[in-house]
Amino acid sequence: MGVRIAQSLRRVWPLAVLLFALAPACPAETPDVSGRYQCTQAKVQGKVIACKAAPLILKNDGHFELRGWEGNYLVSGQWVELSDSLIKTRAKIQPGHKILLRYHGKHGLVEVIYERRVAELGKTALS
Repeated sequence: MGVRIAQSLRRVWPLAVLLFALAPACPAETPDVSGRYQCTQAKVQGKVIACKAAPLILKNDGHFELRGWEGNYLVSGQWVELSDSLIKTRAKIQPGHKILLRYHGKHGLVEVIYERRVAELGKTALS
């Protein structure tokens, strides 16, 4: 009886491999990045400076706010793409609910790390 099972498996095995290879890949889930992000670190031309950046707010509906700049955002892989009708930029999603935004300011390359704040039972904590 064991021989019959082995023969059946040999016939079915190539079909199983073919079906697995042809099966559509499941798309990866887009992470939920919505929330209020506070500046935790800022650098200008590689030098750490006092973090005075306004909070970055990513709303559930795909809109964002950043110091009077408003527009839409879209998560694409490891990036958050921020745009309005004139400007488009992207920020990198980092582990620990962080977002790294790089841009060229009047004093050179600026890097700002934002961390999401989570409100929990009346307390606000970095997560």
